[in-house]
Amino acid sequence: MPVFPSPETIHPVLLPDGNAHQGTVFLKPAIDHPRFEVGEYSYASAHRPPEDWAAHLAPYLFAFSPEKLVIGKFCQIADGAQFITASANHRYDGVSSYPFAIFHGQTEGAPSLPAPGPDTVIGHDVWIGQGARILPGARIGNGVIVGAGAVVVGEIPAYSIVTGNPGRVMRRRFDRAAIETLEALAWWDWPIETIIGAEAEICGADIARLAEVADAVPKG
Repeated sequence: MPVFPSPETIHPVLLPDGNAHQGTVFLKPAIDHPRFEVGEYSYASAHRPPEDWAAHLAPYLFAFSPEKLVIGKFCQIADGAQFITASANHRYDGVSSYPFAIFHGQTEGAPSLPAPGPDTVIGHDVWIGQGARILPGARIGNGVIVGAGAVVVGEIPAYSIVTGNPGRVMRRRFDRAAIETLEALAWWDWPIETIIGAEAEICGADIARLAEVADAVPKG
């Protein structure tokens, strides 16, 4: 069985010369940010590796932000994808959207600032394509594929493909019964050794066979 890198490995991809590929990181060990939660084995890639992956991915998520960015396990985030979290918002229900408070040093309770916004939540095994933008409060279900350059807002159902600006669900990847089965199987919670042993079933389309594998997964 192939040896899979530990979830605490920052640079999990090795180049042919044996050196670590600096442009791909497991996010959980690479990010130290109080408002950023990420599951094991989720990774991001960048053609020009940043010094600060949290700021690179979510530039408006500050340590003092009231909202959180939550990303599940085994997500795949391509170069240029960004999460525009709620702290990027301006108030737009009045005459002006200008954030006067930012410039006179008031960060809470000022009339020119919007109310705290919602968390942004990404499920497990979500693929976010190159240059996509995930807007404040988006809730993306498990197994979603976000097309390159898509601008996503609102709730995206599990195992959907969403593309375009504004992002629209083009289709569901499987029928309703299959999606319900996949949600119940939750393969991302299995032991990593079981996941690697079931790579063919997880990456294939035979959901009945995957369910058979799941019967052998240790419970509890």
